Amino acid sequence: MRIGTLAAAFLLTIGIASAQRHKIDIDGATPEGKALQQIEDESDDAKKLALLEQFAAQYPTHAGAASVYEQLVGIYAKANQTDKLLDTGGKLLALDPADVEDAHPCLKAALEVKRDPDLVLKWAVIASDAARKVAQSPKPADADEVGDWTKRVDFAKQVDIYTEYAIYAMVLQTPDPKQKILLGEALEQRNPQSQYLPQVAEQLFNAYARTGDNAKALALAEQTLEKDQSNAEMLLIVADNYRSKKQDDKVADLTGKALQLAASKPKPEGVSDADWATWRTQIAGRANYVMGITYAALDKWAPTDRALRAALPDLNASPEMKAETLFYLGLANYNLAEAGDTQRARDALHFSDQCAAFSGPYQARARANAKAIRGRYHVQ
Repeated sequence: MRIGTLAAAFLLTIGIASAQRHKIDIDGATPEGKALQQIEDESDDAKKLALLEQFAAQYPTHAGAASVYEQLVGIYAKANQTDKLLDTGGKLLALDPADVEDAHPCLKAALEVKRDPDLVLKWAVIASDAARKVAQSPKPADADEVGDWTKRVDFAKQVDIYTEYAIYAMVLQTPDPKQKILLGEALEQRNPQSQYLPQVAEQLFNAYARTGDNAKALALAEQTLEKDQSNAEMLLIVADNYRSKKQDDKVADLTGKALQLAASKPKPEGVSDADWATWRTQIAGRANYVMGITYAALDKWAPTDRALRAALPDLNASPEMKAETLFYLGLANYNLAEAGDTQRARDALHFSDQCAAFSGPYQARARANAKAIRGRYHVQ
């Protein structure tokens, strides 16, 4: 589902309570009371705004400050004055941490206007904490108050869900993998059962992979694959882990599924044909590579040769993987030649020579193998 569609759904279900919540008794004998009375009596919107801002600046700790901040939040939200909205909202929530009604527009502005991951995370936490305070508040003893309490609790629960959506939406929007990780982990911490966690999983997995946190990438992949095996990258990282544990049946199963996805998975919306073709090529290459290296470890040289030959054309983006593949292709064909198929000796030499052209851990061994093949089979 697109972000815009989800946002529209929330606009339909979340309503803002209109009644002012922070009320005070005005003492007209004090300067603060006189200022508050002047605000209440003022009918001109521009003049009232000026008076509210003046009071907030002069009396930030007065008992009436929350009422003033609440009015300012409404004005700033309506006028799309986002910086003032967030600043004033922060002051209001510091005075009343359960003010979910005013936390909601601040989070909405952080997501939709600022599009700032840090601000979204900050306000998602504030709004969620406020929502949970309201949702856990006791039912009033006064029957006349139960209706308003019920509406407020229902609203709070919707806002709490919206906080999860906001984090999810920001994960999709930010290109920074470290920010994706902060957001995704915060979402899981706040609600391990969130409906948005499965939708964040792929983004979080890719972010772990990009930042080199392979342990977390593997753990997330294993957790995700228990319910959903439609992500080829996750299938392959788990298959590679099984390869290191010599669990060959699982390697074959997962690489097979990855190959099937590479062949049949429909192109996602917004992805170009060229990018999708590249993805398919890389997945197929990686899957055949993992399977081929697994067979090589088992000295199964014929399936090693088949899998790695299939992998080789798709590994140009990874010189390390290509060098390893060439090495084991040389080794596989040498062993097949030793088993009686002497025509394989030329392929063994060809792959070993190619591997020797790559600097790295296989270069010296490949050169030695090529020399031995030439001496034994007299091929060039």
